[in-house]
Amino acid sequence: MRIALALLAALLSLPVQAAPLPPASLERSVWPERLDSPALFDVASRAEILSFARVLHESELLDDNALAARLGLRQINLQKIRAVRARMWQRLWLGYQQAQGSCEQDASFCYPVASMAELRTRSATFASDVGEFYAEWTEPSHQFHVRYLDEQLRKAALLPQTSSEVERLSDRERNGDELNDRMFLLTFVGGPGPEGGNTDLLADYLRKQRLQGTFLVIGNRLQQRREAGPAQALGRLYKGQCVGIQGWEYRSHAQWQGWQDSLRRSQARVQADLPEQYVPLFRPPYGQRRADGEAFMASQQLQVSLWDIDAQDDTALSAEASAQRVMTLMLLWRKGVIQFHDSLPKAQPAVEWLLRNTAQSGIGWEDCRDYAYRNAYAR
Repeated sequence: MRIALALLAALLSLPVQAAPLPPASLERSVWPERLDSPALFDVASRAEILSFARVLHESELLDDNALAARLGLRQINLQKIRAVRARMWQRLWLGYQQAQGSCEQDASFCYPVASMAELRTRSATFASDVGEFYAEWTEPSHQFHVRYLDEQLRKAALLPQTSSEVERLSDRERNGDELNDRMFLLTFVGGPGPEGGNTDLLADYLRKQRLQGTFLVIGNRLQQRREAGPAQALGRLYKGQCVGIQGWEYRSHAQWQGWQDSLRRSQARVQADLPEQYVPLFRPPYGQRRADGEAFMASQQLQVSLWDIDAQDDTALSAEASAQRVMTLMLLWRKGVIQFHDSLPKAQPAVEWLLRNTAQSGIGWEDCRDYAYRNAYAR
């Protein structure tokens, strides 16, 4: 009985968490226009920015207890939540200004907002005058953004005990915010998969499309591929692509005592096997890394490469739902680092859907080496 009570007390002392929230996606067919011009991309972008801003503003009206209950947590770090919200507002305001550039071509969702405060005010009321043409989009978009915001605020609420991609721990870390408007970087994690599998199909598809991706590989999985085939096979697999690291094993590097050795081993493996494709980027599994790791990272000439658009293709979402989620977040943030899982079967069809449905939208795909080495050690 004494042991049982001690265990119960220990459990109750932990920050209680509900199961992770189901990932959000938005069926893009509720939007009545194809993104077949830069101006129409901007129309949809303005709409998603206003829709998310409405949800963000609504969340600020909740008290601590109501917000914790909504996020499925007993305790929340309100200071971190406020910091994440503030960064979101800054990006929304900048994005909305950029999306206003085509208002002379199409004035839909164009409002005379001259400040972030005015954006807040307008977002709270814009849904009432959307008009019949966009009416079927309004509520599904609202529901998507409620769930997506909860995903992000839940991660913020668990900081700093559980680090994640929602917060940079130093100025050397990168998350896509430094990209230009309408520019996106494709990144792939968790690979490589077995020979002839999904990683191979995806890399070949990207080459045929004349696109580059950054593959953040697991060291022991790369070694398994190396031992299973000829020496030149890895070079052929990643020809024309960029290859960074995720460590020797796919596990959190926040509490792992061997995290430094994990980075050294995987970095040495990639540099030896793929010297032409190697880029000095580390993508922490689950976004979890040590706050005191900056000096070691600098000594290895590595930078933490985070992401701000997660495809969630490792969840129950279908490939198309994953791609639709990504498209909605591209419209919302207007730039960023997209994360897929190359060893899983959904990544290639999701990327294919995404390319097909944004081909004329005026967006651009960032060169992977330019991204890796641009101001690499000056941040």
